[in-house]
Amino acid sequence: MEFIKMEKVRDGKYLKNYELTYLNKAGREKTYEIVSRKELNSVQDIGSNVSGLSIVAINDGKLLLLKEFRMGINKSIYNLCAGMMEDGETVEECIARELYEETGLLVKRIIDILPASYAAVAISDMKTHIAFVEVQGEFADNSSDNEMIEARFYTKEEVERLLQTEEFSSRAQVISYFFTKLLDIAKMG
Repeated sequence: MEFIKMEKVRDGKYLKNYELTYLNKAGREKTYEIVSRKELNSVQDIGSNVSGLSIVAINDGKLLLLKEFRMGINKSIYNLCAGMMEDGETVEECIARELYEETGLLVKRIIDILPASYAAVAISDMKTHIAFVEVQGEFADNSSDNEMIEARFYTKEEVERLLQTEEFSSRAQVISYFFTKLLDIAKMG
């Protein structure tokens, strides 16, 4: 694929829409649409900025999952605590802020922060970290009026049942699946 040009076609409040034109392997032009949370000035800017993070939180061997209403699909699904990084904010500060805003919980210990990865490569250049943390405290709703979130810790058995009966974001589904298989995987090794 050979890049030809990029054109911004819409500048929304949170998302910017671009058309990318390529010369495909058959030698024909192909125009592809993407959205970005960041301003893209050149093709080199695509995927170069980290937008936010997802948080895999545990407490006493249980996994934190949010049941939250998502406007983009007009329903509630199971998801990880997540959010966008604010200007000048470190990854660690974002973890603490998002965790507190969405659940009322506090970071006890950051276990690991993975390098940023692409969240939705079919439609966006959005890049986010995945952070693994141990948390403490009591649940409280500190979210905005535009969020409807129910936060709760789940055991392995509860997560196994949810995976069979409920809808998830893809990252939350993958994390939940491996959470239920962790002991089984350790036995195989």
